[in-house]
Amino acid sequence: MSVYPNRFAGTTVIVTGGGAGIGRATVERIAAEGGRVVATDVLPERLEKLTSEVSGDILTVTGDVTEPDTIARVLAAAGDRIDGLANVAGIMDGFEPTAEILDETWDRVLAVNLTAMMTLTRAVLPLMLAQGHGSIVNVGSEAGLRGSAAGTPYTVSKHAVNGFTLSTAFFYTPKGVRCNAVAPGPVATSIEAPFRSEWSAQRLGPLFQTNIPPVAQPEELAAAIAWLLSDDASNVSGSILRVDGGWAAI
Repeated sequence: MSVYPNRFAGTTVIVTGGGAGIGRATVERIAAEGGRVVATDVLPERLEKLTSEVSGDILTVTGDVTEPDTIARVLAAAGDRIDGLANVAGIMDGFEPTAEILDETWDRVLAVNLTAMMTLTRAVLPLMLAQGHGSIVNVGSEAGLRGSAAGTPYTVSKHAVNGFTLSTAFFYTPKGVRCNAVAPGPVATSIEAPFRSEWSAQRLGPLFQTNIPPVAQPEELAAAIAWLLSDDASNVSGSILRVDGGWAAI
């Protein structure tokens, strides 16, 4: 894929989940295009691997994005300028249908996929608003656009991401801060998603075997995220960009 040197020169971009998968590919892309990146991940070994293998201006913060201390350390690392935020960190459920949801699964999926996104976005907005510019990209999912792509907890969290994206765009686009989301289909990442429900496997299995497009590579999602973060998408806000290999057309 084409890299655009200096597209992010002079900017600081925060990327959550930056140690693996879509997050790491996004860090690599922004760094390659001249940006200063603050990458977070819950696993320190991922961040160590990232900085040993990827060149560029990359700062790392190890921590759980659901914890206030992690948010505070991310902001401290970013400093007095934040031009972009890519909310990539996320977890999957076990494809549980509603009647089989465990409280801990529900709470954790919503905490990581939605509440942490809100908390970090809320934290960076004052600086972006003071600057008069900023770009936020949230990673949603094809599961946020249908009911047949995941279990109930994950599906609910990603539908909520879309609403959060649209509301944030409505309130802050007039003040120079854009907010968009990408909605990927299957992507080759390290996120595990085992079927923990027999009924779910029966219900979703045939659909997955016949309808899901080929698995995308993280770099394909990173290209879309980087475009939305950049000034190349200066007139794009409040969009849910499907990056799903045509799944929506099936």
